[in-house]
Amino acid sequence: MKIFGSTTSPYVRRLRILMAQTPHEFVNLEIFQNDDRATLAAHNPTLKIPFMEDDGGIIFDSRVIYRYLAEKFNYAPLNWEQENQLTLIDSANDSLVQLLLLKRSEFDISEDKLYYRLQKERAQATLQELDKQVGLNGFEGWDYPAICLFTLIDWIEFREMHNLKAFDHLKAFRERHIDRIEVTATDPRR
Repeated sequence: MKIFGSTTSPYVRRLRILMAQTPHEFVNLEIFQNDDRATLAAHNPTLKIPFMEDDGGIIFDSRVIYRYLAEKFNYAPLNWEQENQLTLIDSANDSLVQLLLLKRSEFDISEDKLYYRLQKERAQATLQELDKQVGLNGFEGWDYPAICLFTLIDWIEFREMHNLKAFDHLKAFRERHIDRIEVTATDPRR
């Protein structure tokens, strides 16, 4: 098994944490560099990371890769509440990644533009709901949704993409897991 992605992607990191005890190869791609961009394009027509190669096939997208791994390794199936949690996490992640890419493309995302407002509104609303769920004892274990939540929060802190000052439950959740060996081993700051 090979996971292709970058060390800074929260979508890639969630899989690397999940697979910390599973033999696999991680192929780090600098997806905005020509050679690695060509590798990405040759394997994944969506031009997104992560993707995984296993048994001669390619699997796209972290959610689909998780489902593949869950079947392959008999992980407990996700219930509908967990699926909804992943949708919230992915919504915040997607919006904030879009804003980061715009910022790196030298757009002023502080301007009052519809697209920027919608992305910020979505991120804020989903983070509020996730903070509420954590406060109500959601995400108590260290399962896939909890790993995804951790990688989102840590990525937000790493990229400074949203002020988390008002999200005490999310910040406490991050602190509870920050010293896990699989978390420190995949820290994008290193």
